Amino acid sequence: MIKAKFLTKITEINKLFIEDVISNGDIVVDATMGNGYDTKYLAEKVGENGFVYSFDIQEEAIKSTNKRLEKANLLDRVKLILDGHENMENYVKEEVSCVLFNLGYLPRADHNVITRPDTTLKAIKSSLKLLKPHGVVSIAIYTGHEGGMEEKNIVYEFVKELDQNEFNVLESKFVNQINNPPQLILIEKKKEY
Repeated sequence: MIKAKFLTKITEINKLFIEDVISNGDIVVDATMGNGYDTKYLAEKVGENGFVYSFDIQEEAIKSTNKRLEKANLLDRVKLILDGHENMENYVKEEVSCVLFNLGYLPRADHNVITRPDTTLKAIKSSLKLLKPHGVVSIAIYTGHEGGMEEKNIVYEFVKELDQNEFNVLESKFVNQINNPPQLILIEKKKEY
C-alpha cells in the first residue's frame, strides 16, 4: 500500500518503481550523486555482494556522500567518481540492473552547476548500453532552474524515439502542483538486442 508521504517526493515515488528491479549482488549506477541519498539507498539494496558506481563533478558531493556512506558502513561497496556521468563507460564495464539520474543542481550548493542536455543525453545513451535485460534507467527531471526545460525537452525527444520492441518508457508526474514539479521517466530494457 502506498502511504501518502510517498506521493510528495519524486525520489520516493521512484523507489516504488525500482524496488524489485535491484537485487542483492547487482551492479548499479548513481549517475548524479548529489548529497548521496540515492547512493546510500542503492548500496543498501545491492547488499554486500553488489556494487554501486556513483558520479558527480563536484568535490562537495563526494565529501558529503563519503561521510554518509562511512556512517552507514557502506563504503566498501561503492566507488565515488569525481567525473561527469557522460564518462560512465570509462568506469563501468559490467552490465547493470539500474541507473539513477536526478537532473538539475545539487541542493544547498552552487545552483549554477547544473546537469546539461548534451552530457545528460550522452550519459543516458551509455546507460542503455550498460543495462541488462529488464534493467531500468530512472530519470528524475527538475525544471525549475535556468536550462531545466531545455534539458527536459531534449530528454523527452530522445526517449519518445526509443524502439518499443527494445524498451518500455514510462512517464510519471504530478499534475496538480505549481512551480515546475519534477517528472520521472523510467526506461526498461526488454531484452538483449
